Amino acid sequence: MKDVRIAVDRQHISGKLILPEPPVNPKGAVLFVHGWGSTQRRDIAKAKRLALLDCACLTFNLRGHAHTRRQVETVTRAQNLRDLVAAYDFLIEATGVLPERVGIVGSSYGGYLATLLTGERKVQWLALRAPALYKDVDFDLPKRQLNLDADLPAYRRRRLDSNENRVLTSAARFEGDVLIVESQTDTIVPAQVIDNYARAFIAARSVSHKVLAQADHGLSRESWRRAYARILLSWFEERLRSVSASSGIVLGACQAATSTRTLSRSPSGG
Repeated sequence: MKDVRIAVDRQHISGKLILPEPPVNPKGAVLFVHGWGSTQRRDIAKAKRLALLDCACLTFNLRGHAHTRRQVETVTRAQNLRDLVAAYDFLIEATGVLPERVGIVGSSYGGYLATLLTGERKVQWLALRAPALYKDVDFDLPKRQLNLDADLPAYRRRRLDSNENRVLTSAARFEGDVLIVESQTDTIVPAQVIDNYARAFIAARSVSHKVLAQADHGLSRESWRRAYARILLSWFEERLRSVSASSGIVLGACQAATSTRTLSRSPSGG
């Protein structure tokens, strides 16, 4: 595991690059993006386990968090999206992995940003845990102020089509594989938000929807965190099996237009 600094907007954000050991050509690369108020720390253990599957991983801290926490009152969604783009580009350059073998894991606000990233960069695998949803207006407003919007909870309980929200539009254009993990008792990201995301992925090759039984938004119990890790690692293991290490091509990608789109929603205990 190597500490790295990622340049963005004449600043640097911190990250950790985790490579397979012993050194091999990675089958793929996965970028982790944490939620609002969190840090990369919660992703490192999962990244290390993916590295055991010969996958290169990068975790990092969004601006407004960790050593840049002083920016928490001013950082915007636009700036955090640029953080994610910069981290993606760093991962590609550092590992040499083809964009066709890159996955993104995003939690809550990170899931929102990860979905937007698919409109900016090539992503093959998209794993979202309790992805958040925000109004499109004031994209350059400090993110912290969005949580002060008294109408936001009601907005998140609305049924929205993909043309009614920027992030859902990005979801509708995504053609890779999707994993959505829902917390059954989530009061911050309600079930309607998850349904809006799941319905939006109309072009995806596959969509798998898992529910963590009784879990809250932040996965406050260790058993819930372990259950989520099992789901995530199992899903990526299946994806990585489809990778041809010799050609660097994801098997079946060329047949995406004729592939069967599957949507599974199953509860997972913890």
